[in-house]
Amino acid sequence: MKTKLAILAGCLGLLTMALPLSAHHSFAAEYDNSKPVHVKGKAIRMDWVNPHSHLIFEVTSPDGKTEQWSAETPPPNGLYRAGWRQSMIKGGEEITVNGYLAKDGTNLMWAQSVDFADGRRITLNSSPLPQPGRDEEGRGAASAPPAPAPGRGEN
Repeated sequence: MKTKLAILAGCLGLLTMALPLSAHHSFAAEYDNSKPVHVKGKAIRMDWVNPHSHLIFEVTSPDGKTEQWSAETPPPNGLYRAGWRQSMIKGGEEITVNGYLAKDGTNLMWAQSVDFADGRRITLNSSPLPQPGRDEEGRGAASAPPAPAPGRGEN
């Protein structure tokens, strides 16, 4: 009886570990790298969750309608290693999210970087610093933000 219970517990444990892997997807499965986009809006919140974090923001179209967008990012540990911190993006803050559109045409994108009105840029591969120069920890400055583009940007 104890052996059967141990085998059952082991099988359940393996099944539980496999479930998060089945939910994971590749970039190419969901996003189109031939459709770069620069979307300007106001931050609502940043959800620091696994397996991918999400930046939720509101975009106002030229006709005055608002749409909610979601920009997917790496998980919290990847963001932290890239220099992102939970306090960096505040609700109501004007931002431009740069990345790639989802293949399904929804208001979903993969975020490569976020530009702020004050000139800061945070990316997935550099520290978030204002231009120009270095901070007190000796890190180099982030690149300059691109010219703002309204709505969906390049399609």
